[in-house]
Amino acid sequence: MSEAITLLKVEHLTMRFGGLTAVNDLSFEARTGEITALIGPNGAGKTTVFNCITGFYKPTEGRMALIHPLPDTDQLIADTTQRGVSSINRASVHLLERMPDFRIAWEAKIARTFQNIRLFSGMTVLENLLVAQHNPLMIASGFTFLGVLGIGGYKAREKQAVEKAKFWLEKINLIHRADDPAGDLPYGDQRRLEIARAMCTDPVLLCLDEPAAGLNPRESLELNNLLLSIRADLGTALLLIEHDMSVVMEISDHVVVLDYGTKIADGTPQEIQADPKVIAAYLGVDDEEVAAVEAEVGL
Repeated sequence: MSEAITLLKVEHLTMRFGGLTAVNDLSFEARTGEITALIGPNGAGKTTVFNCITGFYKPTEGRMALIHPLPDTDQLIADTTQRGVSSINRASVHLLERMPDFRIAWEAKIARTFQNIRLFSGMTVLENLLVAQHNPLMIASGFTFLGVLGIGGYKAREKQAVEKAKFWLEKINLIHRADDPAGDLPYGDQRRLEIARAMCTDPVLLCLDEPAAGLNPRESLELNNLLLSIRADLGTALLLIEHDMSVVMEISDHVVVLDYGTKIADGTPQEIQADPKVIAAYLGVDDEEVAAVEAEVGL
């Protein structure tokens, strides 16, 4: 695996809703080819961070840069234009806070899943993966009826879309359910299908909001294997929110911890597990009680 370099750089991110500060001066990085976990107690501001990164919210303050290093270079260029995209010294920078959500998905190539599954339950499993490839299919059709007639490059692009969908169905072990309605799948299979659908957009960064929520131990293991294979086989960077600490500690390379919208820790899973501030936050004790917590857990 090539050396990890900065892909997403979040600097001094702040999000206020009236008098409530949901995210307070947050800075962190996610790197290429790594799994970064964003964790914290309920109400810590994790989903708000995701909503800012993916364009659902426009932050009150701060900058979020998604940096695409182009082939044969690892130099990251911070220079940007008013449009939010720059191609200088073989790198392109997308300022996410300046971009609408559809451009973040299409140009910056960030994909997202949600805590509540959002499949098209009435469509087949295969059709859900083809819908994710709508944009390139429309471009191949020239945005006209030529696609219906199969004229030009549309037919070849349609075949590529089906092959990509089959690749992901094989990867998530659902090829035998390709023609079944997505809503008929068991819950764990729906989770993996939603991740496969996001991957059909060829993201450089995949954001997962509590992917292990509601899964039993067998399904959690299957999820872990899928996420690790996405990182290893495709080199896609992952940013995930997760409450299941067994998932976080087993698959993450880097963990960022929030409490009441403020970052309290940032490091490897091993460093986070031993951090008394993290332990205190999860146990719900005050800062002055941290020493007692340390003594209790033997730190």
